[in-house]
Amino acid sequence: MEALGQIGHFGTGTLGYLIPFLFVLTTVVFFHELGHFLVARWCGVKVKAFSIGFGPELIGFNDRRGTRWKISAIPLGGYVKFFGDEDVASTPDHAALDSLSEDERRDTFFGKTVWQRAAIVAAGPFANFLLSIVIFATIFTLYGREVTTARVDQVVPGSVAEEAGFKPGDLILSIDGSRIDTFNDLQRIVSTSADLPLAVVIERGGQQLTLSATPQRREVTDRFGNVHRIGQLGLSRDASGSNVKVERFSFPQALVMGAQETWFVVDRTFAYIGGLFAGRESTDELGGPIRVAQVSGQVATLGFAALVNLAAVLSVSIGLLNLFPVPMLDGGHLLFYAIEAIRGRPLSARAQDIGFRIGLAAVVMLMLFTTWNDIVHLTSL
Repeated sequence: MEALGQIGHFGTGTLGYLIPFLFVLTTVVFFHELGHFLVARWCGVKVKAFSIGFGPELIGFNDRRGTRWKISAIPLGGYVKFFGDEDVASTPDHAALDSLSEDERRDTFFGKTVWQRAAIVAAGPFANFLLSIVIFATIFTLYGREVTTARVDQVVPGSVAEEAGFKPGDLILSIDGSRIDTFNDLQRIVSTSADLPLAVVIERGGQQLTLSATPQRREVTDRFGNVHRIGQLGLSRDASGSNVKVERFSFPQALVMGAQETWFVVDRTFAYIGGLFAGRESTDELGGPIRVAQVSGQVATLGFAALVNLAAVLSVSIGLLNLFPVPMLDGGHLLFYAIEAIRGRPLSARAQDIGFRIGLAAVVMLMLFTTWNDIVHLTSL
């Protein structure tokens, strides 16, 4: 299978980007591949290699079951290679499989039932989602959450909010049916809903009213100089000490919140993809390894907790990306297994080979496109 508290501050040079990037990516990739590995072992599949990175091996060891655990030279992913695989993408080696005895074939990935193979494949993305939930939950437990009441303090003159009828003192209750508990909840939905009409339920003078407002897309620059195009209504909050508090949570409560946070990332990702097809969003926001390295270095300056939070977000993204039904990705394998379960037999070797070639081309094109975006983004800073 294949996958693409503050403890000091990292430097701003090359190592200041490289070390946080390797920490974030290695953590996410390790747990993705560990999901594949553990379920494969549980299903009785012999695992030949567990690698973090691609290319030549830098360091490694063999465990008592013969699996080679290693770190490889190109730290842009990782893989688990099973007995009977032709390559790291788990393409079947049909010649080798045909030469195996019946007992040997039972130790291969392709000797398992379609449901076992599907479970092994799905375990990688599942591990990514689980990792994100645990990270978010841990952060909520250790640090709590700083919240500001979702009450409007000021309405920017001439803004979308003023046109929609918002007034100082309004308490935001929900947006498009989603409950709003804090001003941060409001900001997150509005910022990712540019050009989309929103139904906002407010409380004013003891009565509930529904206002319709469409966030206006604007360019804002963060503290690192990165430009983001987000939605804004023109509402501000009262950030005085009396209006800001830190909520603390037990770990069970934090787990629920971690699951909600993970779902929020998934939901916003699908919303962005939908916006791409609708022409509302720009492909400029798509980034590759260079962008991840840059963001990792920037976030690391905010502290270890912020960097781990980034790892959680990236883990959701990688888990979701791998579920896309593209051959070469986990979702492509699952698509083939779904077809096999329906037909009662797998697709022909030729059909699968064509699918993998198409998938490889799609993945390579995506990587080239995101890398080009990264280069353009860096040169524009």
